[in-house]
Amino acid sequence: MAVRQQQEVEPLLTPAEVAALFRVDPKTVTRWANSGKLTSIRTLGGHRRYLESEVRALLESIPAPRTAADSDLPRG
Repeated sequence: MAVRQQQEVEPLLTPAEVAALFRVDPKTVTRWANSGKLTSIRTLGGHRRYLESEVRALLESIPAPRTAADSDLPRG
């Protein structure tokens, strides 16, 4: 009797999903892939997909924007 091993499949995101996370246009996500900032995987139909772990890591590497409330914090 053959035993099938179940492999974990990492979730993939569409360009629109990645764009929503970064609050950019999906075309920007495509440019990032073309420039090597983000790895894309092509589906059999030729559509791009992105590894969720890589997208999340890139998102977390971006420093949070400063807000007006940040300027009220004491320095030093």
